Amino acid sequence: MHSHSVISKDGTSIAYDRVGQGPSLILVAGAFSYRKFPGQVQLANLLSEHFTVYNYDRRGRGDSGDASTYTIEREIEDLQAMIDEAGGSAYVWGLSSGAILALQTAARGANIKKLVLHEPPLVVDDAGHKPPEDFTKQVSVLMSSNRRSETVKYFMTKGMGAPSFVVSMMRMMPGVWSNLTALAHTLPYDAALLDGYMDGKALPKNLWDTVKMPTLVIEGTESPIALRHAAQSLSDVLPNARLLSKKGLGHTKKLNTKQVSSELEAFFSNAQ
Repeated sequence: MHSHSVISKDGTSIAYDRVGQGPSLILVAGAFSYRKFPGQVQLANLLSEHFTVYNYDRRGRGDSGDASTYTIEREIEDLQAMIDEAGGSAYVWGLSSGAILALQTAARGANIKKLVLHEPPLVVDDAGHKPPEDFTKQVSVLMSSNRRSETVKYFMTKGMGAPSFVVSMMRMMPGVWSNLTALAHTLPYDAALLDGYMDGKALPKNLWDTVKMPTLVIEGTESPIALRHAAQSLSDVLPNARLLSKKGLGHTKKLNTKQVSSELEAFFSNAQ
């Protein structure tokens, strides 16, 4: 495992690890995650038997730099820089908000050979948890006054629908809460990526017509109903997508990296 970095279009340095041999595969993490996160490292190592895996820190996280202002466009440029670094084309797996980032990058014409969207946190109907209408704004307001713990709590309860007692338990676990609050300043980025897709409206049919590469949308049958409906709905509107629903593929607790890696290997290695 070697640490490297690539310079994104706006001059920001993006840190990544590269491991394994084979076709290029880029991992795009979700909220609260970065490349040294245990689940990310495990997944990269498991996939390294068949792929050259690029596991990177999204901007503002880990060893990557950041800019004074955030736009989704910049995160898309970061992923594009990673694709260029990986040889100009790659397989891409995106988890949660990382799936939305991967989807938006694919829609802009990035050279993604095959795409996996793992439980993107869209809200497409009124079943299950729905964040408040001003969710994105509130996340930014809290963070702009540097209220890190409050930002994390708000994002988890109002955004992700976690019960308050779960947050209270996390606050008491040494190391866990400090890891979460250390990444609090990147939560407005995740919220921005989700803005407009969390209000319970059906996904527009032609929104992602340009995403023509073979796409696998993954959901765990044990996951919250909002996430399940989002995955089902997204697989319906994408031009070349299929849905994979299986017990154990959810991401809201701990990622079953062994199960996930075997599904990814099967999809990416299949000639179709």
